[in-house]
Amino acid sequence: MKKVIYMIGVVIVVVVVAFFVSRSLEEAPIEIIPVEKEVYVVASDISWPPFEWKDEAGNYVGFDLDVMRAIADLEGYEVEIKDIAFDSIIAGVVAGNYDIGASGFTITDKREEVIDFSEAYWKSDQAVLVREDSGLNMVTALKDGRSIGAQRGTTGADWIQTNLIDQGVDIELKLYETYPLAVLDLVNKNLDAVVQDEPASRISVAKEEAIGIAGILITGEEFGFLVQQGDPDGLLVKINKAMKELQASGEWDKLVTKYFGE
Repeated sequence: MKKVIYMIGVVIVVVVVAFFVSRSLEEAPIEIIPVEKEVYVVASDISWPPFEWKDEAGNYVGFDLDVMRAIADLEGYEVEIKDIAFDSIIAGVVAGNYDIGASGFTITDKREEVIDFSEAYWKSDQAVLVREDSGLNMVTALKDGRSIGAQRGTTGADWIQTNLIDQGVDIELKLYETYPLAVLDLVNKNLDAVVQDEPASRISVAKEEAIGIAGILITGEEFGFLVQQGDPDGLLVKINKAMKELQASGEWDKLVTKYFGE
């Protein structure tokens, strides 16, 4: 009898201990420690000055890319920059093929459903580009019957779709792999207009005498660098902190002057 009572007591103790151990495991927060790398892969569409492009020597240059390099220097890691089609970058970051997307990405709710953004680093609106000899202004360039170009996957293309096509304006939207291809078609009279971010549009106008800016669409966009959702590598803290340091030191202003002349 004593043996039976003893065995029952042991079982009760084991059950109670197991209960409290399992409960403590359930309640204990799980801390995810980011695994730091020596080299992070930065995906960028190298076709869009002044933010990113390839110079005559074949070097990847531009505001976004110099900011990425400066942040890497401050935070003690290296970056490998890869030239990736704009509309493939987010999918690649989501899949873990690239660590950072740096290509003039506007921060939008739709994009934030699948990735995470840094703090905003640039503000922009959209510009309407037309040929100087077309006689078009910002209103007539966006009317029925016009052919309007934009880069695939951009907020410029989204603006045309949402504010013109979805509102019943009978225009043709032509999508391009890069904005320079859209601008070239505009110069060659295959388009009536191009809708593109204002800073890049000013560079396009400076390079092509045949085109001009008909007007600015006030969209109030902000650019951010993007990483995988949940930021598994802990990059956003580094990026945001380093951007503040660059701004405080004056290095940020030097890059702005270098690429935008402001």
